[in-house]
Amino acid sequence: PVGGNPEGDVTVVEFFDYNCSYCRRSFPALVEIEKSDPKVRIVFKEFPILGPGSLLAARAALAAKSQGKYVEYHQALMGGRAKTSEAGLMSLAASLGMDAKKLRREMDAPAIMKELAHNRALARALGITGTPAFVVGSELVPGAVDARGLRELIRKARKGMFQRRKVCRYC
Repeated sequence: PVGGNPEGDVTVVEFFDYNCSYCRRSFPALVEIEKSDPKVRIVFKEFPILGPGSLLAARAALAAKSQGKYVEYHQALMGGRAKTSEAGLMSLAASLGMDAKKLRREMDAPAIMKELAHNRALARALGITGTPAFVVGSELVPGAVDARGLRELIRKARKGMFQRRKVCRYC
């Protein structure tokens, strides 16, 4: 799933767990960056490592994509508006105007389990063992990051992009 500007010039990737307090602490920074920088693309990578509730929440959020509600569902979970129990997740779906029964069915879709397996494999390949973890440009940053830190990482990524372009003999 993607937030911000899908065609943005810098991509911020976040590996997160809905039960991670540090992820929730970093959430307002991502919201601020999304609102203040229209050129940033945000890629969400569910990385449910904190137990069965985390896995259930990740599956529900990914299933929300089919109803066009991923970002809203994600924001509500990260904002602490729902518990990661099945009842809490279904209640959240209903409060967002979603079809909770359809969501529940789609949570078991093979594509969702495949996406979560892909996220785990990608995290392992990058050496990510905890949440949150951010990849901005080509820089990996484990741990919580505030808006100021994200802005600096984005600035560095943009600077690196432009420096590479300057040395390109075909540009």
